[in-house]
Amino acid sequence: MIGISPRRRGGSSFTRRAFTVVLLGLSAWSAGFFWFIEQIPSRVEQPETMTDAIVVLTGGGGRLGAGLELLALGRARKLFISGVYQGVEVDEILRAARRAPEELECCVELGHDAVDTRSNANETGRWMAAEGFTSLRLVTASYHMPRSRVEFRRAMPTARVIAHPVFQGNVHIDEWWRWPGTTALLIGEYNKYLIAVAASALAGPNGADTAGAAAARNQSP
Repeated sequence: MIGISPRRRGGSSFTRRAFTVVLLGLSAWSAGFFWFIEQIPSRVEQPETMTDAIVVLTGGGGRLGAGLELLALGRARKLFISGVYQGVEVDEILRAARRAPEELECCVELGHDAVDTRSNANETGRWMAAEGFTSLRLVTASYHMPRSRVEFRRAMPTARVIAHPVFQGNVHIDEWWRWPGTTALLIGEYNKYLIAVAASALAGPNGADTAGAAAARNQSP
C-alpha cells in the first residue's frame, strides 16, 4: 500500500484554503462592484438649492460648462475650479468656455495644486476655510461622484456637499456590461473607491485635512 506523505496532504490542504480565500475575496469584490454601480447618481440632486460655492473638479468633458452655467444662474456666490494646470488663468478658461471674461471673472477662482481626487478635496477644503464657506455643490462626472464624496467628507467633515453629476455621452452606466470601455472605466473607478474608503477609515476621525482649519485660523484677527 502506498501512503500519502504528511507533507503532500498538508500542501493540498493549504491549496484548498488558499483557493477558498481567493474565491471569497472575488465574491465580495463582485458584490461590492454591483453595489457601487447602484451608488452612481443618475440625476442631479436638489438642482435649485443654493450653496456658498460651486466646486468643479477638472478632468472630464462637460464639468466646466456645467459649473459656469450654475454660477450664471446664481446657484452660489463663487465658483472654484480645482486641479487647473499651472499658468492657466480665469480669463483663458472663460474664453475657452465661450463666456465673456467680464461676465463671471469676479466670481471664479482657480486651484493649481491638486493632481488627484484626494488633493482636489484638500485644496478645496483650504479654499473653503479661507472663504468662510460651509456648503458647496460638487460638479464632477457621475461615475466619479462616489469616490469624490468620500474624499470631500474626509477633508471637510462638517461641510454640506450637494452632488451635481455630469453625464458623459461616451460612458454608458445603464448597460455598462455591453461596453468594454465603460466596464474597464468602472472597474478602475471602483478599485480607487475602495482605496479611498480604506484610507479614510485608517485615518480615523482626525483624518480630515487640517490645512483648511489652519487657513481659517490665520484669517482670524
